[in-house]
Amino acid sequence: MKTALLFLYFNLCTALPAFADAPRVEQATARQNGGTWTISVTLSHPDTGWDHYADGWRVLDNDGTELGLRVLAHPHVNEQPFTRSLGGITLPEGATSVMIQARCNVDGWEDELFRLTLP
Repeated sequence: MKTALLFLYFNLCTALPAFADAPRVEQATARQNGGTWTISVTLSHPDTGWDHYADGWRVLDNDGTELGLRVLAHPHVNEQPFTRSLGGITLPEGATSVMIQARCNVDGWEDELFRLTLP
């Protein structure tokens, strides 16, 4: 009986998903190019490979409207943190800040938002 309980306990514990740290926006910068903006975002996430990695980030206005989406096409296991940019973003007139939200392919969009004050 004791062996059966240990077997059941071991199988239940190993079947539970492993929750890694959420993707984290470490830093972000904005640069205006005429009428549009380029946003560069530095992310960190404990990518393990194709099974679990940070797969994108998006720029939101202060009302939560998506202004731009940067898809990350592959894991960055050996490149942490890493920076990627997205250009051609049109911001609402008079905007003084935007929000950045990171995503991973397992847990989806991170609840925590990063506020980027525009220069």
